[in-house]
Amino acid sequence: MRPTLQTVADAVGVSRSTVSNAYSRPDQLSADLRDRILSAAADLGYAGPDPTARSLRKRRAGAIGVLFTATLSYAFTDPYAVQYLRGLAGAAEEGRTGLLLLPLSMDDEEAAVAAVNDAVVDGFCVYCMPEWHPALAAIQARGLPVVAGQRRPEDGPQTSFVGIDEAAATRAAGDHLVALGHRRLAVLGEYFTVAQVTGPARIASPGDVPYYSDRERLRGYAEALASVGVPWSAVSTVNAARNGRAEGAAAAAQLLDRAPRPTAIAALSDILALGVLDAVRARGLRPGHDISIVGFDDIPDAATEGLTTVHQPAAERGRRSGLLLLDPPTDPADRTVVLPTKLVVRATTGPAPS
Repeated sequence: MRPTLQTVADAVGVSRSTVSNAYSRPDQLSADLRDRILSAAADLGYAGPDPTARSLRKRRAGAIGVLFTATLSYAFTDPYAVQYLRGLAGAAEEGRTGLLLLPLSMDDEEAAVAAVNDAVVDGFCVYCMPEWHPALAAIQARGLPVVAGQRRPEDGPQTSFVGIDEAAATRAAGDHLVALGHRRLAVLGEYFTVAQVTGPARIASPGDVPYYSDRERLRGYAEALASVGVPWSAVSTVNAARNGRAEGAAAAAQLLDRAPRPTAIAALSDILALGVLDAVRARGLRPGHDISIVGFDDIPDAATEGLTTVHQPAAERGRRSGLLLLDPPTDPADRTVVLPTKLVVRATTGPAPS
């Protein structure tokens, strides 16, 4: 029979709570008594209280659950995700807790919900998930603190928000392009459709996009174009199969190999924008002269490539998310953090070609 806390208590002739204190509150016991308890436990083959059961009793699991709908390798290879998780990890270290990465399937929603229900965590950080995914409802049902990067009307009072004004960020980029004379704009993103395919995406209006970030970023570009009389129907939109450089180049090819091609391409991430740069250069075109390109995020490679982009503080976003989870404020007004963004103009944008 497997030894238990009670087995050790009976062997030493003390109470269960005294044995428990030997592990969790040694300052409450004399050194001699604690040594006798630990020695008896070793002889009996008792390894100590179960950490999962102990955490549930104390309502502290010692981990933050990080949810995203991507492969696990994405968290370690995507430059923006790496910066975000670095910031989150820094906050976790300060709070003496860990991170539990939970990549949730888009194809098996039942398994995703089960993963959320089974996760032994103190709270959830929603890094990247569509707002209709059933796993979000499962999170709300657990009643744990949640920090999200997207706003949903149905989110409960335990949900905090740490993010940016997505629409204002791309409105600044759009204003920059229209000021340069661009009227034939194309926008390239990963989440214009639920299906992960590369190809044209027919979007009647930005509000039809099922993903919060992409929907808001499209809205910013739409507002900038509307300010100079360009309707949304004049904008070309292409979906990339995933947020990768090769996929960005493949999506850009569908815009560059037709006439008339756009005078500017706005990608909703820097990784996709770098793929656009590859496709443009492969065709002998000059970025910033023959066609303008804008990204989003300001990852390190954006500066190296001279990419005009929108800077958002990825590491700070992760850090603030962790701090809100570990020490939720009592005032609901303090549970919303909107971080600043900045348009960084580099060599890949210029006047629209005549």
